[in-house]
Amino acid sequence: MSLRINTNMSSLIALRNVQSASDGFSSSIERLASGLRVIRGADDPAGLIRSENLRAQIAGLEQAIANSQDASNLVKTAEGALEEIHTLLRSMRQLAVHAGNTGTNDLTALQADQNQIRSALESINRIAQQTQFGTKKLLDGTAGVSTSVTNTNLVGGAFFTGTFNGVAVASGEVSIQQITSAARAVVAGSVSYGSLASTVAAGSIVINGQTFSTDGTETLESFLNKINAATSVTGVVAEASFANGSYVIRLRSSEYGANFRVNLDDSRGLVLSSGGATNVTGRNAEYTVSINTSAGVTSVKFVGGRSAGESGLRLTDTYGNVILLTEAGNATTSLVQVARITTGQLQFQVGANAGQTVALSLNNMSTTQLGTGVVAGKSLADIDVTAAGGAEEALRIIDAAIAQVSKLRGDMGAFQKNILESNMRSLSVAKENLTASESSIRDVNFAEEITRFTKFQILQQAGMAVLGQANFAPQAVLQLIR
Repeated sequence: MSLRINTNMSSLIALRNVQSASDGFSSSIERLASGLRVIRGADDPAGLIRSENLRAQIAGLEQAIANSQDASNLVKTAEGALEEIHTLLRSMRQLAVHAGNTGTNDLTALQADQNQIRSALESINRIAQQTQFGTKKLLDGTAGVSTSVTNTNLVGGAFFTGTFNGVAVASGEVSIQQITSAARAVVAGSVSYGSLASTVAAGSIVINGQTFSTDGTETLESFLNKINAATSVTGVVAEASFANGSYVIRLRSSEYGANFRVNLDDSRGLVLSSGGATNVTGRNAEYTVSINTSAGVTSVKFVGGRSAGESGLRLTDTYGNVILLTEAGNATTSLVQVARITTGQLQFQVGANAGQTVALSLNNMSTTQLGTGVVAGKSLADIDVTAAGGAEEALRIIDAAIAQVSKLRGDMGAFQKNILESNMRSLSVAKENLTASESSIRDVNFAEEITRFTKFQILQQAGMAVLGQANFAPQAVLQLIR
């Protein structure tokens, strides 16, 4: 071996290995102390990049879950207010039913009912204006859809939800165009009468299950009055139609549409000269309705009389949107603008990335917007049980308002259950899996690291011992110079 004093290669080699073991030992100590495998970029550059991207996603998912919970709380706040509106509407309906009992009620009782109804209407307006989540108002129309009729000659009322043909409604004009007009059920008699004072032969007829009899001394006019006195039961109006110098009896349903009929059994030939029975039903209107949506101008066919007992002039789609035609509107065949929609939406960021949002529309719950679409030109704010026929109108309007509030509560419930709560569960699972992936990249495996720590600890101790021996080796040169 060569003996050198100035340069001790053995010592340098031992020192290098001791330093390497010391660096490994220090790094292992740092990992064990922090619990992280990747502390800085030099530890694993590619792993650090993947880990930071995952951490950003995890943080976004955590906030998206919190956002969804906030949105759920907002929906609960709005539904609590709507539940109170439902309670008020039920109370108003009970008062309208009481007011309809005109056989026992005097004007004082009717006015008392109207006063209570007015108080309930004021409460509904207060709830609509003051329901808030933080400082954001929910039911005053700024967070949903408001509809105003611009052509009252053709349309008696309109109501739009936040959804049209499966997409979100946007602000803009509402246009309609006729496909098929509505028609009443009509039975035109063929028995001629010289005048309204003419005598009707003895006998009876059955109209929609109700029997009307004459003893042979009754005039045509009084016979028609007898039939019309039962219109609220039969849904049929009797008229004297004059043509070719004589009168005939004309029976028609009081309402338009296929939900209404004239079922006549005339075995004695008082109306039909040939006698016998006939059954005629009306026809529902069908119109194309076009509005602005998030997908652009969208057109959908609306059908009248979709539900049992509804007029054929009350046009609806499958999403609860309503247009009530007047008789003039039913006769219009051209494309016309009849209403305007103003929209506002609540948008929620429910995902960790851009574009992962959902929207909810909360309709205006003020009394001027509820109950529209059943009585031309009237809403919940217009009911008056003291007027003639006011109780019947009030019942129809209140029932429509209850249906509208129920529809909104149902939509809100579906939004909360099927979107927000489902989204929170889905995001929680995604967060768990991303966290597991990030952990496998970033976190230290303690069993593996302890093994590495032990190795570096032994190497460091062994290296120090060997370094001592290497440093001592040059002293052998002294033996040569003694």
